[in-house]
Amino acid sequence: MTSSALEQTKHLSKMDSTTAAPPPTPSAQPNSQLASSAASADILSRLLHRLPPTLSLPTRRSSPATSFPLISLSDPNLQDLIFSASSQRGYFQLTNHNIPSKLATSAELESVSLFDLAKDKKESYFPKNWPLGFEGDEDGNGESFWLDAECSTVSTELVLASLRELTRALEKLGLEVIQMLSNGAGFENPLKEHPTRNYSLLCLHGGLDGNDDKPGLSGGSYPYIVGLQYQIRCQKYSLLTDSGWVTVLPQVDSIMVTVGDIAQVWSNGKLKKVRGRPKACLGDCENSRCISMSLLVTLPSESTVSPLLPKVITDGINANEDEIREDEEQDNIHSVCKTGRRFGSFPFDDYAWRVYHGPLLFKDPLDKYRI
Repeated sequence: MTSSALEQTKHLSKMDSTTAAPPPTPSAQPNSQLASSAASADILSRLLHRLPPTLSLPTRRSSPATSFPLISLSDPNLQDLIFSASSQRGYFQLTNHNIPSKLATSAELESVSLFDLAKDKKESYFPKNWPLGFEGDEDGNGESFWLDAECSTVSTELVLASLRELTRALEKLGLEVIQMLSNGAGFENPLKEHPTRNYSLLCLHGGLDGNDDKPGLSGGSYPYIVGLQYQIRCQKYSLLTDSGWVTVLPQVDSIMVTVGDIAQVWSNGKLKKVRGRPKACLGDCENSRCISMSLLVTLPSESTVSPLLPKVITDGINANEDEIREDEEQDNIHSVCKTGRRFGSFPFDDYAWRVYHGPLLFKDPLDKYRI
C-alpha cells in the first residue's frame, strides 16, 4: 500500500470514530419510557380532576325521590293534613279513595288508542279550539290531547266512556279538596255556591316527557286550582314547585294532587303551588313511552282572579271583596296595602294565554301580579 493510500485509510477511520453516536444503554431505555408514561398519566389525572362537573362524562342516573306526603281520605284530621301539605309543599297524594284501579287502567287504554291514531285523524277528531284540541309533536317531546270534562270529540267512532267516568270522579274529588283548602286557608270557596264557575280540563300527554335533570315542558300548560292524576304504576314524576324542580314517586293506586297558581292567588300566598302538570321522568317509562292523564280543575275564560281575603272590619263596617276591588280599580294604594294583599286582580283569559304559550322554565308568570 502506498503512503497516500495509507494516510487516506487512517483519515476515514478517524472520522468514523468521531462522528458515530454511542449505542443506547439497554437498561436505561425502558426506564425512560416508563418514567415518561407515568408523568403523562399524572398530568392527565390532574387535568381530569380540575374539570368542572358540567364537563364530566355524562352518566344516566336517577334523582332520588323527595318526601311525598301520603294522606288517607279516612284520616280524622284530613283537612288539617291537606292544608299543611299544601302550605308547605304544594303537593301530596291521597289514598283510600273510591276510584277503582280498573277504571284508571281502562281510561289509559282509551288514551293509548287516541295516540295510535293517524295524525290526520287526531287533528280532525280533536280540532283546535284553544285550549281544547290536539297538539302535535312540535318539539320532539310528545303529543297532547286537551279535552273538556265530557271528553268531547267530533268522531262518532271513538268510545271514551272510561276517560269520561275517570274525569268526573277526579273532578268530584278535586272540588272536595278545594273546599278543604279554602277552610284551611281562611277564604270563601267561590265554587261552593256557584259550582258552574269551575271548568275542568283533561290533559292526555304521550311521548318522551323528559328526564330527571331537564324535565320536558311540551304539551303546554294551563292555570288551575288543583290538579289530580291517578298513579297506575310505579313511576317517578318531576314537579316545578316554588322552590324549584323536585322528583316524587307516588304510591301505586294513589291520587297525586298538585296545588295550582289560582289556588295560591285565592289564598293570598298562603298555599304553595306547582307550575304546570307533573312530568314523567324519562327512563322510568315502559319502552320509553309515557302516557299521563292529568285533570286540571280550573276556571272559565271570562273569570277574574284575585285574592279571596276574609272579610275585615274597618270602622265598624264590613269591607267585602267588591269594596276592595273598587279601591284597587281607583288605584287606592293605601287601601290595597291595608288589606294585606299580595296579588292584584287580573283577567283569567289573558293570564291563561300567557301561561300556555310561555316557557315555564323561566320567570314565574304570577310575578307580574305580585304586590
